[in-house]
Amino acid sequence: MLWGDCSMFFITDRPMSLEERGHAHTVKCVYKFSHEEGKWLPNAERVKIWQVSAQKKKGDLCGMKGNQKLIEVLNSLLADELSAINQYMVHSEMCANWGYGKLHERVEKRAIEEMKHAEKLIARILFLEGMPIVSHLKEIRIGGDIEKQLAHDHAAEKGAVEAYNEAIILAGEVRDFATREILEHILSDEDKHLDSIEELQDQIGHMSLPIFLTTQVG
Repeated sequence: MLWGDCSMFFITDRPMSLEERGHAHTVKCVYKFSHEEGKWLPNAERVKIWQVSAQKKKGDLCGMKGNQKLIEVLNSLLADELSAINQYMVHSEMCANWGYGKLHERVEKRAIEEMKHAEKLIARILFLEGMPIVSHLKEIRIGGDIEKQLAHDHAAEKGAVEAYNEAIILAGEVRDFATREILEHILSDEDKHLDSIEELQDQIGHMSLPIFLTTQVG
Protein backbone atom coordinates (compact mmCIF):
# COMPACT_ATOMS: atom_id res chain seq x y z
CA MET A 1 0.00 0.00 0.00
CA LEU A 2 1.06 3.61 -0.45
CA TRP A 3 1.16 5.31 2.91
CA GLY A 4 1.88 9.05 3.20
CA ASP A 5 2.74 11.32 6.09
CA CYS A 6 2.81 15.00 5.07
CA SER A 7 5.55 15.34 2.42
CA MET A 8 7.12 11.94 3.23
CA PHE A 9 5.83 8.82 1.54
CA PHE A 10 6.53 5.18 2.30
CA ILE A 11 5.71 2.22 0.08
CA THR A 12 5.09 -0.73 2.39
CA ASP A 13 3.04 -3.88 2.74
CA ARG A 14 1.39 -2.56 5.93
CA PRO A 15 0.89 0.69 7.87
CA MET A 16 3.96 1.80 9.80
CA SER A 17 3.96 2.88 13.43
CA LEU A 18 5.47 6.20 14.48
CA GLU A 19 8.28 4.33 16.23
CA GLU A 20 9.05 2.36 13.08
CA ARG A 21 9.18 5.54 11.03
CA GLY A 22 11.73 6.88 13.48
CA HIS A 23 14.44 4.53 12.20
CA ALA A 24 15.84 3.52 8.84
CA HIS A 25 14.76 -0.04 8.16
CA THR A 26 13.80 -2.44 5.40
CA VAL A 27 10.24 -3.46 4.58
CA LYS A 28 8.60 -5.44 1.81
CA CYS A 29 7.58 -3.27 -1.14
CA VAL A 30 4.18 -4.02 -2.67
CA TYR A 31 4.75 -2.39 -6.05
CA LYS A 32 7.60 -1.04 -8.15
CA PHE A 33 7.47 0.90 -11.41
CA SER A 34 8.43 -1.07 -14.53
CA HIS A 35 9.97 1.23 -17.12
CA GLU A 36 9.77 -1.55 -19.69
CA GLU A 37 6.02 -1.98 -19.33
CA GLY A 38 5.34 1.57 -18.25
CA LYS A 39 3.28 0.66 -15.20
CA TRP A 40 3.43 -0.37 -11.56
CA LEU A 41 3.93 -4.10 -10.98
CA PRO A 42 3.93 -6.27 -7.84
CA ASN A 43 7.40 -6.44 -6.34
CA ALA A 44 8.65 -8.80 -3.66
CA GLU A 45 12.03 -7.11 -3.29
CA ARG A 46 12.96 -5.48 -0.04
CA VAL A 47 13.65 -1.76 -0.28
CA LYS A 48 15.11 0.72 2.13
CA ILE A 49 12.77 3.43 3.47
CA TRP A 50 13.76 7.05 3.82
CA GLN A 51 15.48 7.81 7.10
CA VAL A 52 13.24 9.76 9.49
CA SER A 53 14.76 11.22 12.61
CA ALA A 54 13.77 9.33 15.74
CA GLN A 55 13.77 12.64 17.55
CA LYS A 56 10.82 13.93 15.57
CA LYS A 57 7.54 14.07 17.42
CA LYS A 58 4.24 13.15 15.86
CA GLY A 59 3.17 16.79 15.78
CA ASP A 60 6.34 17.73 13.93
CA LEU A 61 5.65 15.10 11.30
CA CYS A 62 2.03 16.04 10.70
CA GLY A 63 1.98 19.76 11.43
CA MET A 64 3.95 22.82 10.49
CA LYS A 65 5.72 25.02 12.98
CA GLY A 66 4.97 28.55 11.84
CA ASN A 67 6.98 31.71 12.05
CA GLN A 68 6.14 33.38 15.37
CA LYS A 69 6.04 36.89 13.94
CA LEU A 70 3.67 35.77 11.19
CA ILE A 71 1.41 34.05 13.73
CA GLU A 72 1.25 37.31 15.71
CA VAL A 73 0.29 39.18 12.54
CA LEU A 74 -2.39 36.59 11.75
CA ASN A 75 -3.83 37.09 15.22
CA SER A 76 -3.86 40.84 14.65
CA LEU A 77 -5.76 40.28 11.40
CA LEU A 78 -8.14 38.00 13.27
CA ALA A 79 -8.83 40.79 15.76
CA ASP A 80 -9.57 43.11 12.82
CA GLU A 81 -12.02 40.61 11.35
CA LEU A 82 -13.81 39.96 14.65
CA SER A 83 -14.14 43.69 15.22
CA ALA A 84 -15.49 44.23 11.71
CA ILE A 85 -18.05 41.46 12.21
CA ASN A 86 -19.41 43.19 15.31
CA GLN A 87 -19.47 46.60 13.63
CA TYR A 88 -21.15 45.37 10.46
CA MET A 89 -23.75 43.29 12.27
CA VAL A 90 -24.80 46.26 14.39
CA HIS A 91 -24.96 48.50 11.31
CA SER A 92 -26.93 45.83 9.45
CA GLU A 93 -29.53 45.51 12.19
CA MET A 94 -29.79 49.29 12.53
CA CYS A 95 -30.56 49.50 8.82
CA ALA A 96 -33.21 46.80 9.22
CA ASN A 97 -34.73 48.69 12.14
CA TRP A 98 -34.92 51.86 10.04
CA GLY A 99 -36.67 49.98 7.23
CA TYR A 100 -33.76 49.94 4.79
CA GLY A 101 -34.01 46.23 3.96
CA LYS A 102 -31.74 46.27 0.91
CA LEU A 103 -28.97 48.03 2.77
CA HIS A 104 -29.45 45.63 5.69
CA GLU A 105 -28.92 42.61 3.44
CA ARG A 106 -25.88 44.16 1.80
CA VAL A 107 -24.13 44.92 5.09
CA GLU A 108 -25.14 41.58 6.58
CA LYS A 109 -23.60 39.76 3.62
CA ARG A 110 -20.35 41.65 4.18
CA ALA A 111 -20.39 40.64 7.86
CA ILE A 112 -20.85 36.97 6.94
CA GLU A 113 -17.91 37.15 4.54
CA GLU A 114 -15.79 38.57 7.36
CA MET A 115 -16.84 35.59 9.50
CA LYS A 116 -15.49 33.29 6.80
CA HIS A 117 -12.23 35.26 6.82
CA ALA A 118 -11.97 34.83 10.58
CA GLU A 119 -12.57 31.11 10.19
CA LYS A 120 -9.75 30.83 7.65
CA LEU A 121 -7.37 32.76 9.88
CA ILE A 122 -8.19 30.60 12.91
CA ALA A 123 -7.63 27.43 10.89
CA ARG A 124 -4.30 28.70 9.57
CA ILE A 125 -3.05 29.80 12.99
CA LEU A 126 -3.86 26.36 14.38
CA PHE A 127 -2.12 24.67 11.46
CA LEU A 128 0.98 26.75 12.18
CA GLU A 129 0.79 25.49 15.80
CA GLY A 130 -0.20 28.88 17.14
CA MET A 131 -3.06 29.79 19.45
CA PRO A 132 -5.89 31.87 17.95
CA ILE A 133 -6.75 34.85 20.16
CA VAL A 134 -10.47 35.60 19.92
CA SER A 135 -10.81 37.70 23.07
CA HIS A 136 -9.08 40.76 21.62
CA LEU A 137 -10.99 43.30 19.54
CA LYS A 138 -9.87 46.48 17.80
CA GLU A 139 -11.85 49.72 17.91
CA ILE A 140 -15.49 49.29 16.89
CA ARG A 141 -17.07 52.45 15.51
CA ILE A 142 -20.86 52.52 15.27
CA GLY A 143 -22.42 55.20 13.08
CA GLY A 144 -25.57 56.98 14.18
CA ASP A 145 -26.75 57.46 10.59
CA ILE A 146 -26.14 55.88 7.19
CA GLU A 147 -23.41 58.27 6.09
CA LYS A 148 -21.46 57.79 9.31
CA GLN A 149 -21.88 54.03 9.09
CA LEU A 150 -20.46 53.98 5.58
CA ALA A 151 -17.59 56.25 6.63
CA HIS A 152 -16.70 53.96 9.56
CA ASP A 153 -17.02 50.84 7.43
CA HIS A 154 -14.86 52.41 4.73
CA ALA A 155 -12.15 53.18 7.28
CA ALA A 156 -12.30 49.60 8.56
CA GLU A 157 -11.94 48.14 5.07
CA LYS A 158 -9.17 50.53 4.09
CA GLY A 159 -7.25 49.53 7.21
CA ALA A 160 -7.85 45.86 6.42
CA VAL A 161 -6.48 46.23 2.89
CA GLU A 162 -3.33 47.86 4.22
CA ALA A 163 -2.90 45.23 6.94
CA TYR A 164 -3.34 42.31 4.53
CA ASN A 165 -0.88 43.80 2.07
CA GLU A 166 1.72 44.05 4.83
CA ALA A 167 0.98 40.51 6.01
CA ILE A 168 1.35 39.16 2.47
CA ILE A 169 4.79 40.75 2.23
CA LEU A 170 5.81 39.19 5.55
CA ALA A 171 4.53 35.75 4.53
CA GLY A 172 6.68 35.97 1.42
CA GLU A 173 9.73 37.04 3.41
CA VAL A 174 9.45 34.03 5.74
CA ARG A 175 8.72 31.80 2.72
CA ASP A 176 5.29 30.67 3.91
CA PHE A 177 3.71 30.72 0.50
CA ALA A 178 0.60 28.76 1.47
CA THR A 179 -0.28 31.37 4.08
CA ARG A 180 0.46 34.11 1.57
CA GLU A 181 -2.01 32.57 -0.88
CA ILE A 182 -4.73 32.46 1.78
CA LEU A 183 -4.09 36.10 2.63
CA GLU A 184 -4.20 37.09 -1.03
CA HIS A 185 -7.65 35.51 -1.40
CA ILE A 186 -8.93 37.37 1.64
CA LEU A 187 -7.39 40.61 0.37
CA SER A 188 -9.33 40.19 -2.88
CA ASP A 189 -12.56 40.07 -0.86
CA GLU A 190 -11.57 43.13 1.17
CA ASP A 191 -10.89 45.06 -2.04
CA LYS A 192 -14.41 44.17 -3.21
CA HIS A 193 -15.86 45.33 0.12
CA LEU A 194 -14.07 48.64 -0.23
CA ASP A 195 -15.34 49.10 -3.78
CA SER A 196 -18.89 48.28 -2.66
CA ILE A 197 -18.83 50.87 0.11
CA GLU A 198 -17.38 53.52 -2.19
CA GLU A 199 -20.11 52.72 -4.71
CA LEU A 200 -22.77 53.48 -2.09
CA GLN A 201 -21.00 56.67 -1.06
CA ASP A 202 -20.85 57.77 -4.70
CA GLN A 203 -24.58 57.12 -5.10
CA ILE A 204 -25.31 59.31 -2.10
CA GLY A 205 -23.11 62.02 -3.57
CA HIS A 206 -24.86 61.87 -6.92
CA MET A 207 -28.51 61.62 -5.84
CA SER A 208 -28.45 63.05 -2.28
CA LEU A 209 -29.03 61.02 0.88
CA PRO A 210 -32.87 61.25 0.99
CA ILE A 211 -33.28 59.96 -2.56
CA PHE A 212 -30.65 57.26 -1.99
CA LEU A 213 -32.50 56.00 1.08
CA THR A 214 -35.73 55.61 -0.88
CA THR A 215 -33.87 53.09 -3.09
CA GLN A 216 -32.91 51.03 -0.04
CA VAL A 217 -36.40 50.46 1.36
CA GLY A 218 -37.83 46.98 1.10
